[in-house]
Amino acid sequence: MATLTDDEVAQVLVVQTADAYRLAAWILRDAGCAEDAVQEAAMAAWDARNKMRYADDPAAWFKKVVVNTCRDELRRLGRRQRIPLPRTLVDAGRFERSFCVREELEQAIERLTSEEQVIIALRYGRDLTIPQIALLTGIAQGTAKSRLHHALEHLRAALAAERRIEERVQ
Repeated sequence: MATLTDDEVAQVLVVQTADAYRLAAWILRDAGCAEDAVQEAAMAAWDARNKMRYADDPAAWFKKVVVNTCRDELRRLGRRQRIPLPRTLVDAGRFERSFCVREELEQAIERLTSEEQVIIALRYGRDLTIPQIALLTGIAQGTAKSRLHHALEHLRAALAAERRIEERVQ
């Protein structure tokens, strides 16, 4: 396995920053947290540059560091606080709908575990394939597929619960 020079690693970090931010924003659903996570991931990647596992694909390696940083942040926060999905990302993504649907979706996503939020964000927020998700999360493809399936089941149940709550309020 070839190792990258410090200059090459620095170049990867600079080139991948915008994509890393979009990835973090989808996972964390907060612009400020996403910026912090990317900065933390870049520092962690720089510190671990001599241990890089994907020298043949340094962009994938850095994205994996970003995903892990976001996962840690979700766990740390417990994700029980309400953080809105960035509208510019939502409007550009698959969940382009009315404000009410967006609100409902945000609340349902908050009910998921951090692992489920990551899987949903990678698949639908960033439109990654199962093999790409497996690579970025460090799990087997079958496990990624299974986790996505269960996360979607939980999301559907959470959406149904949100709708029941709304019906009672009205």
